[in-house]
Amino acid sequence: MQPVTMTVNGETRTAEAEGRTLLVDWLRDGLGLTGTHVGCDTSQCGACIVHVDGAPVKACTAFAAEFDGSEITTIEGLANPDGTLHAVQDAFRQYHGLQCGFCTPGMVMSAVALLKETPKPTEAQVRHALEGNICRCTGYHNIVKAVLAASGQAVTPVAAA
Repeated sequence: MQPVTMTVNGETRTAEAEGRTLLVDWLRDGLGLTGTHVGCDTSQCGACIVHVDGAPVKACTAFAAEFDGSEITTIEGLANPDGTLHAVQDAFRQYHGLQCGFCTPGMVMSAVALLKETPKPTEAQVRHALEGNICRCTGYHNIVKAVLAASGQAVTPVAAA
């Protein structure tokens, strides 16, 4: 075991890790940040996406020790300091992009990365950016609407249930 130190959601955090410890396990088990999910454990579903130095990374297939000294943002780190949701999180809530919620952290992290690079994406660009994320509820339509809404683009409102 060796200590691994990263800046996680703005705070310097250190936890022990074996060389084979995956980043997602280091975050979940070492730091108690369970918002990052493990879905497939093979880098297929995207539920484990976090940002490493600003870029999206599938944490279920990356070793924690590789990122010693890096800056990590997890889903827990997206909300504003006053507790209000990040624009993408709020749009997922407003446009029913949450479904069962299992894929949501990865979808949101991917969407945030997309909007950072492409502030006003087309629907096709949103769908392409989310190709590495799988929603087992198949609720992609509302997820795409939520991402477009988070970018400030007009989308059809979702009817109240």
